[in-house]
Amino acid sequence: MANHNGVIVGMDLRSNENNRAHRTREMDRERLIVRRGQPFSISLQMSDTLPPKHQLAVVLHLGARDEVVVKVQAGRGAGDRWWFSQQAVQSEMLLTLHSPADALIGQYRLAVLMMSPDGRILQKTGLHMFYLLFNPWCRDDAVYLPDESLLQEYIMNEDGIIYRGSWDEIVSLPWNFGQFEDHVVDICFEILDNSRAALRNSEMDTKSRSDPVYVSRTVSAMVNSNDDRGVLSGRWVEPYSDGVAPYRWTGSVPILRRWSESGARAVKYGQCWVFAGVACTVLRCLGIPTRCITNFSSAHDVDGNLSLDVLINEKLENMTGSGDSSWNYHCWVESWMRRDDLAAGYDGWQALDPTPQERSDGVYRCGPCPIKAIKEGELGVKYDAPFIFAEVNADIIHWIVQSDGRKRQFRVDQNSVGRNISTKSVYGNFREDVTLQYKYPEGSQKERAIFEKAGRRVTHPTNGEAEPEKLQLSIRHAQPVFGTDFDVIVEVKNDGEQDATAQLTVLCLAVTYNSLHRGECQRRTTSITVPAHKAHREVLRLRYEQYAACVSEHHVIRVLALAESARHNEPVLESTNIELSVPELHIRISGKAFLHEEVTGVVSFTNPLPVQLRGGVFTVEGAGLLPATEIPVPGVLNPGEEVAVRFSIKPSRTGLRRLLIDFDSDKLKDVKGVATVLVHKRSRLSTMGIFGAIPLN
Repeated sequence: MANHNGVIVGMDLRSNENNRAHRTREMDRERLIVRRGQPFSISLQMSDTLPPKHQLAVVLHLGARDEVVVKVQAGRGAGDRWWFSQQAVQSEMLLTLHSPADALIGQYRLAVLMMSPDGRILQKTGLHMFYLLFNPWCRDDAVYLPDESLLQEYIMNEDGIIYRGSWDEIVSLPWNFGQFEDHVVDICFEILDNSRAALRNSEMDTKSRSDPVYVSRTVSAMVNSNDDRGVLSGRWVEPYSDGVAPYRWTGSVPILRRWSESGARAVKYGQCWVFAGVACTVLRCLGIPTRCITNFSSAHDVDGNLSLDVLINEKLENMTGSGDSSWNYHCWVESWMRRDDLAAGYDGWQALDPTPQERSDGVYRCGPCPIKAIKEGELGVKYDAPFIFAEVNADIIHWIVQSDGRKRQFRVDQNSVGRNISTKSVYGNFREDVTLQYKYPEGSQKERAIFEKAGRRVTHPTNGEAEPEKLQLSIRHAQPVFGTDFDVIVEVKNDGEQDATAQLTVLCLAVTYNSLHRGECQRRTTSITVPAHKAHREVLRLRYEQYAACVSEHHVIRVLALAESARHNEPVLESTNIELSVPELHIRISGKAFLHEEVTGVVSFTNPLPVQLRGGVFTVEGAGLLPATEIPVPGVLNPGEEVAVRFSIKPSRTGLRRLLIDFDSDKLKDVKGVATVLVHKRSRLSTMGIFGAIPLN
């Protein structure tokens, strides 16, 4: 029963003070956003003192239709439930609310009631909204992480790096997570509210949101749109004309905003690093420590047998029909949490993969799975341990398909899958290798024992018998730049005592990062004789006009070499992926950057290709600096010609910020640049001079 002339005449959630104490001030200063397990205070404006024997009560509402009601206990309570204390201060009543460390996260509606001595409601305030998040600073929270430097990186840092490329040519991709950007927190809860579980039974879903395992598993499903009203639609082949190409994105925020503004319609398009970047944003925003992981030479084991079967014929054509594949790299995220649902020993980093590859309990999602379970081969531990284990530790079994259709196994590769597993370092913008957190040293007895424990018979390399004239293959190349001509050198070495005659086939083909074939660039088949203890070198010149017609936006060329000798029982196969590098953009910020004041920047780029570029567009984005903004380049850009465009930023937050810029055109895509901007808060002295007499320019 509302009484506008009652004792309680107003309420102040004290958002600015509370948010500062709860490390959410970067998210919002006007709305209350707090973390569970940590007290916060609100104040009531009172027209009079509380009548004798009258009491205040606090009620919280949660759920799409306020299905969940939490009655906050007055007076000191146990740590497993909400309680509040009160203190009269002049014409105000200060209420300090204490939430349990396992409270439900979500959007709460708070009301304060004035109760008569006989329990009747005499006055009830309107509902005031606030958000409650996970609290990794709270010792009793399941996401507690007791290292401040890790928390600064895995919760507070809005700028990151996602690694791409190949295991021997790793490339850094700057990414704007932007978890504190305006209204991102609203979108994160909107994502949870649009999950299949929430739409089916809002009350049951809401009551499950105390558990980071449940919430992170929901996020893993909802970042892709395969089963639900998820955020991103995946696409791995052109065209992308009805959406945004995956390589165009420089951060998560434009994706999240576009999804929300469209009424929860999937944003087109994402690939693995985009799915991982968006998931990292959502999980960090909700308060779960999270980092992006890149696994190089990542196995996609479709049939679940912990090995990849690669079938080729004598022409080096791919005959693989199972769907097994090895990706240049694959990105997922790890989140830090306690696993109360598992036996002891599985707390800590948990792998989560939002890229839609395999179904888990009928839904395209993966994890959370303890990294410790992967390393120890405990594949019965939930969730999805066999799939993740294979991604980092599968064997590759090579088969040759003969002209009569028979298959012959000729090579087992135990060492290629799961290399240089990487994440951004806590201590700067450089790479940290976490491979040994996923598996024991490759080829070691312990690693093979774990592989056997995981349910696979240990295979042994079968590269043929050690014959005197045994041939060895190697492939060498420079570090080519996209747009240039370059050489690939295939060396056939004969360690035997007799000359060896062989047929050598070399194939250069364009592939995507996830091993989809885009077309042949060059093929050569020759008969060679390699003298004993000598080597034969075959040099292929790859010209721009040859590979430009079929190379994907990932700029990857795969070289395969097959040597077959009549004196050998088995053929010899070697392959490598060549990453064609692209130049970086040059960015210059003119002058100092101050809060809420415009500052100008210039980005320049020189066309490195021997052809004209058309349809050029720069995309500029930076958390706390400016939203994603497109700047088109009119006309054509001739070979060797430089283009420079101006842009302005008006910083909304102080501190060290990163500006990310992407350039794309018809024939050159995924060109990146990054600049660091230090945003100052202009003090009164800086505008008046130290003594107020001499203004500073």
